This record gives sequence, C-alpha cells and structure tokens, in this order.
Amino acid sequence: MLERRVVITGLGLVTPLGIGVEETWSALLEGRSGIGEITRFDTTEFTTKIAGQVNGFDAEDFLPKKDAKRTERFIAFAVAGARMALESARLTINEKNGPRVGVITGCGLGGLEMLETTAHTVREKGPKRCSPFFIPRLIGNMAPGMISIHLGAKGPNISVATACAAGAHAVGDACNTIKRGQADAMITGGVESVITPTCIAGFNAMKALSTRNDDPEKASRPFDRDRDGFVVGEGAGILVLEELQHARERGATILAEMAGYGQSGDGYHMTSPSPDGDGMIRCMQAAIDDAGIANDAIDYINAHGTSTPLNDLYETRAIKKVLGDSAGKVPVSSTKSMTGHLLGGAGGIETVFTVLALKNGIIPPTVNLENPDEECDLDYVPNKARKANLAYAMSNSFGFGGTNASLIIKRYEP
Repeated sequence: MLERRVVITGLGLVTPLGIGVEETWSALLEGRSGIGEITRFDTTEFTTKIAGQVNGFDAEDFLPKKDAKRTERFIAFAVAGARMALESARLTINEKNGPRVGVITGCGLGGLEMLETTAHTVREKGPKRCSPFFIPRLIGNMAPGMISIHLGAKGPNISVATACAAGAHAVGDACNTIKRGQADAMITGGVESVITPTCIAGFNAMKALSTRNDDPEKASRPFDRDRDGFVVGEGAGILVLEELQHARERGATILAEMAGYGQSGDGYHMTSPSPDGDGMIRCMQAAIDDAGIANDAIDYINAHGTSTPLNDLYETRAIKKVLGDSAGKVPVSSTKSMTGHLLGGAGGIETVFTVLALKNGIIPPTVNLENPDEECDLDYVPNKARKANLAYAMSNSFGFGGTNASLIIKRYEP
C-alpha cells in the first residue's frame, strides 16, 4: 500500500507584521520589522520594554460578539488563523466531512494574561470573584477546541505544548495523522500571546531578552555579532493539510507538499542547546531521512535563529554538520529578525513562510545582519529578499528542555 501523500492547501496568519497572509508576506519581503515599544502594560520598571505586538486585531472580525468578549487573545488568534486558512483552501466543513477534519495546534504558555489577572483578583478580592471563564481561557487546548467548535472540525483534536517547538511539532503530528488514515484534512499550526508582565519579567530574569529599547526595530538580529537576546512576539500561523487525493477530488489549489518530519531531545540542559548541536543535528537528519532525500537536496532553511548568542552559534554548527560541504551554498534566514520570537507560535508562522518561499521562489531575508559573527559564517540572506528556485526547504524549531522539531516541505509536483 502506497503511503498517503500530504499536501498544503490553505494558509492563515496573524503576526506583528500584519493580519492576513498577503499583508504579512509583503512586509516580510520588504524587510520591515514588526517590533516596537510595549503598549499593553507599563514597562517603567522592566529591563526590556519592547516586543512584537499584533496591532489592529479585533476578535469580533472572526468570532460572534458574545464569544469575542470572553475569549482569550491567543484563542482568538487561533480561530482567526484557522478561518483564513480554510478560506484560502476553499474547504467547507459540514456534518458529513466534519469527523474527518481534525485540529492540532501548538502553544507554549496559553492564557498567561488570564492567569496573572485572576491570581491578583483572588488574592485581593477573594475566591468568589474568580471568573467562571478562568480555566477555559487559560488552557492551551482551548485553541484547537474553539477552532473545532466554531468551524465544525470533529476529527482528532489535540494541543501540543513543547515550548518553542510546539507549532512545528503540531504540523508534523498533523501530517502523520493524515498519513495514518485518521483524518483526510487537518487544521494545524502554532499560536501564542504572552506579552505580559510576568512573561517579560521571567525572560528578563533569565537574561534571555534583548534590551535594545532605544532602537526596537534593530533589536532582533539573528547571527549578528551584536545580538543580545530575543524579542517576544505574538500571533498565529495556521495551515490546512490534506491527503493528496482528497485535495485533488475537490479541485483544491495545492501550495506545497509535506515531505519530512524530524524530532529529537537534547538531554542536555533546561534552556541551552548542546554546544555541539547534537540534538539539532539528529533532528534535522531525521527529517531528511523521513523525506527520503540526500542531505544536499535542501535548498533553503528557515532557521530557528532566535538572536540569542548560544542558539545562533549552535544552530550554525549543527547545519554545517548536517549539510557538510554544501552548507555554505544553502541560503539560511531567520524571519524572527522581523516578527520576534512567537514561542509556541513560531513554528506555525515559520512553516507558512517556508511554504510561501517555495511557492513564490523568493527567500525572506535576515534583517539587521550588519556586523557578521566570525563563527556564524553561513549564507543568512542578509537584509534583502532573494529570488531562488527552490525544491526542498527545511524549517527548524528548537525549544527549552531540549525539544526539537524540523519540517521539510517540497515544491508540489503532480
């Protein structure tokens, strides 16, 4: 029996660069940054005062008014992205096909803002003042849950919580769900919205964030010698995956094909990757092996590229080990230089970006790469988008605790 092929037919984006695929992709290719001063809370006493906020988002554009008022921001992002992706795919979910359409999304921290405000309310005013919506607005699985409720997808419904690898793990797991025959189509990706006092304070305490507050747009600078930490972003990247024949029979426009999925664990440190890149190496190699291609077939890598001193160096070492002599010829870019790091949502938006790069034959740049790091010596597509003929592209996502995911996407060939 031939393995079921899985293709991508729909895309949806909510990012610091814009709401919708067209707006975000246009900004990305122009090298514009979505990072600015935090306006969600008073940052006077905070070391970091900048983030990649989503501006102009109105939950009522995607949810009924009553639901919009009681839905946490990250959940609303997920539903918005899913609606866009389904519209893009021209896929209608009904009573007949609903049980064969599932949802898997990744989220790192869930409703952190709800947790903060409710903890304060209970402490100051007592337990009877706790909202009955506290738990439903807090838990990460309410993102796929609300997508299912509002869009009618009644197949497998799962939330992945693997920190910064969650979105990529969700996409890979969704692909495998279709391959196993458990669904014909999956709504999948990643989402996050945690630009909150405790999130910023927590990452500041770890010295993980950039403190380039005087020049926000230049703060995220992956692979640059002067990088000083990542910038928190928010948003969602959602895709519709389908079994190939299912997509063909309904006349869907196929954007790209899922080719490979790799996973690994570092088993090394709570927050730092292994200096020799061991976990990253095994993860990328597993994805290549799953795709059934040679290592030198990779034409582009959307790197994890967080703009932290250790990640960028270790990821560079890992890529060089995996690609060998071809490493210097393969374009590598970090779109986090413009969006910031969406944590559990990163793998979602970056998978969408990788699909768009393949489909349009153009690689988004790594902006703010002004002072090359001698140890980060690959082709990072500095500061300007580049046209390219791409057949296979890889997207990397690596998370705290040493949890890793790599996806390989290929240009669709009938």
